[in-house]
Amino acid sequence: MNAMNKLNYDSEELELLDYIENGNPSSVPNVTREIEQLKSAVKAKVSKRKSINLRLLENDLEKIKTEAIKVGLPYQTLISSILHQYVNGNFAKEY
Repeated sequence: MNAMNKLNYDSEELELLDYIENGNPSSVPNVTREIEQLKSAVKAKVSKRKSINLRLLENDLEKIKTEAIKVGLPYQTLISSILHQYVNGNFAKEY
């Protein structure tokens, strides 16, 4: 890979590229089993959910339900998605 193409990579990606291009990478034994184990681990981590009770103003809940209908989601899923985006910095935090 030429130097011009490497400008778009971060240091970790460049290190990995260097290893692949100049090192001696080898195949993982029983790669199918390894992939399945990794998929299972990711699925278990991502799918862990906890039920909560939440009190909302009735008017706010009705607006959320209306918006959920517009976007084609159950309202609980919409609330969960909004909260997930918020805690991951994808919603502006205005106080």
